[in-house]
Amino acid sequence: GVLTPEEFVAAGDELVYKCPTWTWESGDPLKRKKHLPADKQFLMTRNVPCTARVSSLENVVAVSNNEGGNGVGDDDDDGDWLVSQILTAEEQLTRAEEQRKREEKALEDEFDILDGEGEVVAANNDDDVGEKKVAQMSISSGQDAAAAAGTTAATTTDHGEDDDEYADMADFEDDNVMEDEAAVTSAPTHPSSTNDTTSNNNNENILKVRSYDVSITYDKYYQTPRVWLMGYTDDGSNTPLTGDEMMQDVISDYAHRTVTVENHPHVSGPHASIHPCQHGAVMKTIVKNLTRDSGNGDGKDDGPSVEMYIFIFLKFVSSMIPTISYDFTMDVSASTKK
Repeated sequence: GVLTPEEFVAAGDELVYKCPTWTWESGDPLKRKKHLPADKQFLMTRNVPCTARVSSLENVVAVSNNEGGNGVGDDDDDGDWLVSQILTAEEQLTRAEEQRKREEKALEDEFDILDGEGEVVAANNDDDVGEKKVAQMSISSGQDAAAAAGTTAATTTDHGEDDDEYADMADFEDDNVMEDEAAVTSAPTHPSSTNDTTSNNNNENILKVRSYDVSITYDKYYQTPRVWLMGYTDDGSNTPLTGDEMMQDVISDYAHRTVTVENHPHVSGPHASIHPCQHGAVMKTIVKNLTRDSGNGDGKDDGPSVEMYIFIFLKFVSSMIPTISYDFTMDVSASTKK
């Protein structure tokens, strides 16, 4: 469940290689740690989108009833803050769309069908009668339309007989046509105004979201990685978020408990940090289950390599910050049950 500094560098190299959005950073020379290479002090990915606030997602956390432990509210000290399962933003949108369709269907069922005299056509036990009335209404409407068309045609014929001669187009000649065209040509235009309007319309179609800089440092005391978050507003001003605003993007069970606001060891300014006190125990459980599940039947368990550590680590950290969509590329699935 823990890493040496050399193993942390090896795992970081693998992350940078497979996920180009992540890079190694050297940081402030005065704050560099001697147990890590000067050019590999911490990992960083920038401008990570955060599309929604955690508080706006209904039922964003769904703890599995079959896991038996490690859920929110569990008394196990090693995993009482680890969420076993979450619903992604896409799943939340799908459920909302299904609910909207059900509401529209229920609204349509409440409307009554009226006949030509304004009477309600029965829609429950008198389906056959209702269908017949609707059919009669359709036939009657068709007959009325045909009669109206005949009347119109007759009127047109009468007018045609009265007009024996075509209108002389010379009566409609305008001597000032050329002058009018010159006036239109010389009329001032305002292309800049049109462009501004078009630009404003295009900006309205752009989804504005918060962004985060996510970094990973090595905590020598706990011998595990540690995640740091710095958020920015969605108005394009690149203004840092306050501590309380960043907590809006953290599952409420972890905000101000497992996730706190502290100073970054390499970057200036307060950051939201996920405390690493339980990282080693949780990672040990996950790696043990992965090792057990990957047994090939010959008595040897081929568990994940050291290079895979940060991929697994980022997967489990995402359960606390589900709306911050950083890249860890690989799909990792493992039980946290002991």
